[in-house]
Amino acid sequence: MATYDTILVETRGAVGLVTLNRPKALNALSDRLMAELGQALDVYESDDAIGAIVVTGSEKAFAAGADIKEVAGFGFMEVYKADFITSRWERLARCRKPTIAAVAGYALGGGCELAMMADFILAADTAQFALPELTIGTIPGAGGTQRLTRLVGKSKAMEMVLSARRMDAVEAERAGLVSRVVPAADLVDEAIRVAQRIAAFSGPVAMMAKEAVNAAYETTLAEGVRFERRLAHSTFAIEDQKEGMAAFAEKRQPVWKNR
Repeated sequence: MATYDTILVETRGAVGLVTLNRPKALNALSDRLMAELGQALDVYESDDAIGAIVVTGSEKAFAAGADIKEVAGFGFMEVYKADFITSRWERLARCRKPTIAAVAGYALGGGCELAMMADFILAADTAQFALPELTIGTIPGAGGTQRLTRLVGKSKAMEMVLSARRMDAVEAERAGLVSRVVPAADLVDEAIRVAQRIAAFSGPVAMMAKEAVNAAYETTLAEGVRFERRLAHSTFAIEDQKEGMAAFAEKRQPVWKNR
């Protein structure tokens, strides 16, 4: 694994752990950080020994938003021609392997948007989520208006975007933004534990399951069920399906081959 300036990387068994590491800037999402995050995700995606990926920050901040000092002077043609956000920020959303965002402290603006790009969010009891872009004269641009609305519904998303109100961890779980809330001291260990459980399954089958759930965002129920059915059918051409069902019948643990 390469060395980085703005993130830390660690492998724990079959889990890749990426920690955002700009403590003096509360992990503000600079262009360099997003480039390095993308590089680390590329490495983990190409590593057959990795079955799941966790992205986290510090106890104080997952990420307090985009690096405003870096982007404040940009003009329209600069951001348009550079394909700002699209060219760097979407890598987490494009991961085929299962991903978890482990969020403690502030997840504001781009930090909240980045967390929502993961497959699901585990939140510390200290987590705070917000999309405060209106306070600096712009709007969420990394999927915030779209993903938050799909997760928590129009009314709550509209309130958060228009008022810049912060949502605490308890409300975030109740609203469906996060999957669970855990004590801050246990957050990373719990995220790793869940990721290790996911990584212990057949990799190709886990990716298919992820694709099927994601399809529910983009399609009608009928088309989503059709897509799910075809993926379920296709698992019967996978060696791991044969092994999994044989192991069940023989009352033993399966030995996955990831093919």
